[in-house]
Amino acid sequence: MTDHPLLQEIKNCRLCAAHLPMGPRPVLQVDPAARILIAGQAPGRRVHESGVPFDDPSGDRLRAWLGVDRNTFYDPRCFAIVPMGFCYPGTGKSGDLPPRPECAEAWRAPVLALLANVQLTLILGTYALKYHTGQTGPLTAQVKNWRQSWPHRLVLPHPSPRNNRWLKQNPWFEAEVVPHLQSAVSELRINQAKLN
Repeated sequence: MTDHPLLQEIKNCRLCAAHLPMGPRPVLQVDPAARILIAGQAPGRRVHESGVPFDDPSGDRLRAWLGVDRNTFYDPRCFAIVPMGFCYPGTGKSGDLPPRPECAEAWRAPVLALLANVQLTLILGTYALKYHTGQTGPLTAQVKNWRQSWPHRLVLPHPSPRNNRWLKQNPWFEAEVVPHLQSAVSELRINQAKLN
């Protein structure tokens, strides 16, 4: 759906260009048919360079959690990928900087309005958590309480290799939550295929 006027506007966005160390390069994946929304933070340097969402080790882990291959993941009719900030915000002392606030203020509501068929929203990170749930508490507690909003919404730890320690300390996540996630993704894909 790259020809939609809204996506063309986003592609040409320069709202926060002065604050972006590598300049603007909005990275997202949107199609009105998508059943699953991945609400993340912002592209990292590698994703900025390739222009492909989750084209990095975080994406490899996320695809493993979802139980899908790259072709399925990059089918916009299956997955919408809409980070809180569409452009790489730069690096700070402890990792990438937060997503620029101008992006969500300008674009998030109109983009989400295009996604009327989404049945499962996957929330990665505290900025997406606050936007989509209004919650600001510890992410671990939100992930542990996954059944409260299941099967319409699921809070995930960020799949970054920086979270290897968290995953080792919380083995219940991959043992308990990931199988439910994979089952839901498979079912949504099967149901969508029946409609096509």
